[in-house]
Amino acid sequence: MRNITLRHFRVISAIHSEGKIINAARALGLTGPAVTLQLQQVEEEAGIQLFERAPQGMRPTDAGLAFIEAAHAIDERLRLLQEEIDAVKGIRKGHLIVGAVSTAKYFAPQIIAGFKKEFPDIDLKLVIGNRAETIAKLKDHVLDIALMGRPPPDLPVEARVFGDHPLIIAAAPDHPLAQARDITKARIAREHFIVREPGSGTRMSFERFLGDIPGRLEQPGTEMDSNETIKQAVMAGLGVAFISAHTIAFEVQAGRLSVLDVVGMPIRRQWFSVVRSDRVVTPAIGAFCAFLARKGAAFLPVSAKLYPEVR
Repeated sequence: MRNITLRHFRVISAIHSEGKIINAARALGLTGPAVTLQLQQVEEEAGIQLFERAPQGMRPTDAGLAFIEAAHAIDERLRLLQEEIDAVKGIRKGHLIVGAVSTAKYFAPQIIAGFKKEFPDIDLKLVIGNRAETIAKLKDHVLDIALMGRPPPDLPVEARVFGDHPLIIAAAPDHPLAQARDITKARIAREHFIVREPGSGTRMSFERFLGDIPGRLEQPGTEMDSNETIKQAVMAGLGVAFISAHTIAFEVQAGRLSVLDVVGMPIRRQWFSVVRSDRVVTPAIGAFCAFLARKGAAFLPVSAKLYPEVR
């Protein structure tokens, strides 16, 4: 392995991320034959095949995945070295890639803006995705920090709470239950729900909430893959939604949605900042986590109208 260079690792990483030799060559500013040659050099040095050619592109073998993991670790360590040198020089610089699940997009940009006011020289990128996408990027070392409602159970992570995450049931203002009080779980279970896709944090909480109603989850409702679409469907009167209070704060204040007074609601969950515990915490990551602990909760948009007004 002594003849394998940083350039080799970058080629392996580019082939994996781009999917094809020609795409990797374009991303690296090289020719296709040059990339192919460097891949062959690594495979000869390692004595094992790193990629299989498939109709969809280059698919890494188990050995290839090990090389890709090593490439990510090397890039991460080099970046940390640069930040350590900057810290020695007294420079408050760094780079951060923050991932956020889709529900967090309603407050994540405000958190980023607040952080940038205190640390203007830290370069920061925000990546929004659903829960599965965010966990996958965290697993692949693409993200430095992830903002999510429930830490992944199958990754070594350090998770810190930075605020409450209330979940409610929303309906159109003219819904028959909009002015009702103390709606039972059995009663609300008879409503048609607009729900997120399987695997999302909100969907899992919905299933836990109604899981003790016999047969209720056999036909959970109409699935939609974004909170925005769900809100529009509820405002159109297509059903009710089990949804984060953060996502509907504006619509509730504007009178376009109502929060139903369901017994046991709102359900109090929490927001976490998640960092892989098997990676080195850079000064920039440490600064962002400390900022969230101090001020993160102040950026969470929660409507004061968690219950219907008494008339």
